[in-house]
Amino acid sequence: MTEPLVVVIIGAGPRGTGILERLLANASVLDLPRPLRIELVDPYPPGGGRVWREQQSSLMWMNAMAGNVTMFTDDTVQCEGPIRPGPSLSEWAAADGTHWDVLGMSFASRQVQSRYLSWVFDRIVADAPPGVTVTVHETRATRLEGGHGERQTVWLADRDEPLVADSVILALGHQEAEPTEEDLRVAGFAARHGLRYLSSAYTADADLSGFKPGENVVLRGFGAAFVDVMALLTEGRGGEYVTEEGRLRYVPCGQEPVLYVGSRRGVPQRAKIAYRLCGSPAPLPRFFDAAALDEVLVDHERVDFYADLWPLMAKEIGWGYYHELFTAHPHRVMSDWPEFAAAYAECDWNSASMRELVEMAVLEPADRLDLAALDRPLDGLSLPGLADVQCRVRRHVAADLRRRNEFIHSADLGAYHAMLSVNRQLRQLKAAEKLSARSMVEDVHGWWQGFFEYYTSGPPAQRSRQLLALSEAGVLRFLGADMWVATDDDLGVFVAGSATTPDSVEATALVEARLPQADLSRTTDPLLRGLYLRGEATDHVLSDDDGFQHSSGLLLVSTSDFQVLDRAGTPHPRRYAIGPFTNVRHFATFATPRSNAVSFRQNDSIARGALLSFAQEPLRKGSDT
Repeated sequence: MTEPLVVVIIGAGPRGTGILERLLANASVLDLPRPLRIELVDPYPPGGGRVWREQQSSLMWMNAMAGNVTMFTDDTVQCEGPIRPGPSLSEWAAADGTHWDVLGMSFASRQVQSRYLSWVFDRIVADAPPGVTVTVHETRATRLEGGHGERQTVWLADRDEPLVADSVILALGHQEAEPTEEDLRVAGFAARHGLRYLSSAYTADADLSGFKPGENVVLRGFGAAFVDVMALLTEGRGGEYVTEEGRLRYVPCGQEPVLYVGSRRGVPQRAKIAYRLCGSPAPLPRFFDAAALDEVLVDHERVDFYADLWPLMAKEIGWGYYHELFTAHPHRVMSDWPEFAAAYAECDWNSASMRELVEMAVLEPADRLDLAALDRPLDGLSLPGLADVQCRVRRHVAADLRRRNEFIHSADLGAYHAMLSVNRQLRQLKAAEKLSARSMVEDVHGWWQGFFEYYTSGPPAQRSRQLLALSEAGVLRFLGADMWVATDDDLGVFVAGSATTPDSVEATALVEARLPQADLSRTTDPLLRGLYLRGEATDHVLSDDDGFQHSSGLLLVSTSDFQVLDRAGTPHPRRYAIGPFTNVRHFATFATPRSNAVSFRQNDSIARGALLSFAQEPLRKGSDT
C-alpha cells in the first residue's frame, strides 16, 4: 500500500479551515505522486475553533456586516490556485433559513457565524477530491520535532503515538502569554486587599462572576474587548433595553457593577458606517501609491514616518473625503470638484495654502476634515469633574452616531475607503527597510494601526446606542483621556482617573479590557514554547543604527512564503505559520466578497507551497467556475 503524503494543520479555526480549502482546491489540479492525507489538530470544533465556537453568549456579536463576510474565493482573487466560489455569511443564512440579523442591523451573532463556519468546513471536506482524506483530532498539539531534511513529528496531548508529517502548518490564531511582572504586581496588590483583578483575556473564556452588584469596576481599554465585557456585565446579568419615543433606554436588574471606563483617547471606537457612498468612488490610490513611495525611497536615506509618509497618507485620506463631499453634496461646497481637486493636488497636507483652500471652498467647519481632532477628540480638554466628562463623552458618541448613520455625512465613508487604500499600500511598503525600528514599532504598528482600527473597525451602531443608554442609567461612567490607574497599599483600593479632569474614583476591581498580547518568549502554548526554547523558532526583532532594539513578541516567518525561521534565520522548508501570532501583521480572519482579499492569497500561497514540494508538475492553473 502506498504511503500517503501527510500535511498537518495545527489549528482548525477560520484560518486553518481556509488553508484546508486551498489545499483541497489545489490538490485537485496538481499531479501529486502519492495520495494526500490532511490531519487537523484542534481541541475546539473545526470551523469556528476557540474564538468562534458556538458555546458562547448570544450577546457576543460580529463587528463585520454579514454580507461582508465570506470563506470562499471569487473571480477577483488573484491567486495561482483554482477559484471555488460559495455563499457569504448572509447568503448562507438566507438559504439555510437561519435567523441571524441582530436587531435588524445586518450583523450576526458569533454563534451564527460559528454555525456558518461549521457548515463551510463540512462542505469543504465533502468536496475533497479523490485520493485525499481529511481527519480531525479534537485535542491539543503539544510538541513539534523534525529537522529540515526529515519528516516532522507532531505529539498530541491525549495519545501516545504522534502524527508523522511531511509538512506542518501552524494556524494557531490568537495566543496568550504568561503574566508580565506588572500583571503579577497588580494581581498581588489585589490579592493582599481582597480586590478583584482580571488581566487581558478573551471575553468568552473569562470568568466575570466574581464582580459584585454595585461595586466600582475600572475597565482599562475602550475597544472590542470592552464592548464584550460591557454586554456581559449588564444585559448578560438580566438588564434589558427598551425603546421609548425612538430612544434606547436601559432598565437595570440590580445585579450590575458600576463600570468606569477609560483609555488613551477616552472615547469608544467609531461606530460602523450605515450608508453607502452617494457619489462615485474616488480614484485611489492618488497620492500614496507605489510611485510616491519609490520617490520617498530615492530622496531619503532614512525615512521619517511623520515627515515623509504621514503627509502623503493624510493627503490621500483627505482626497477620499473631499471627493465624496464635492461629488455627492455639491450644495455644501463653493466650487466644483475638478477645480478643487486641481488646487488640492498642488498643496502640501496641512499647509497654509491647503487650509485656505478648504476654508474658501467648504462652508461649514463641521464639513472640514480635521484628522488630529478625529484622532484625539478630548485632547487638551480640562473639565471640572467626572460629571462634566459624562456629558462631554455622551455628546461625542451621539454626534458620531449621527455622522455614521446619516448619508449627508457620507464624506466620512470616502475617508474610510481612502484609509483602506493607505493601509493596503503600507503592506507593500518597500520603504520599511529605511524606517527606523522605533518608528516601525511606535508609528506604523503603534499609532497608525491604532488610529486605523479606531476609525474603521468599530462596533455596530447599536452598541454605541447601548453605551449611551448605560451611561444615562448610571451603570457606565467615563473617566476621560490618558487614563491612569494607581495602586496604593495605604488605601487598599484601585484609584483611577485621567488627564481630562482632576476627579478620580476608587474601585474594588480592575479589568484589563484588552486582548492578550502575543509574546513568543512567554507563550502558554507548549508547542510554540518548545520550538522557541530549542531555537527552532525565534521572535521578530526590530533594530536600528541608533541602538534601539525591540522584540515584537511575534513568531518570525518569511514574509514571502510564511516559512518558520529558526534562531539562525534559516527557514524550515516544510514548516509554515500564519496569523496574529506571527510577524505578518496585515492578516485578516474573514474576507470581504469581491475584494481580492489578502487572506485568500496568503492561504493559497501556503497551500501551494506545501503541495508543490511534493508535486511532479502542475496540471493546470485557474478556475473550476
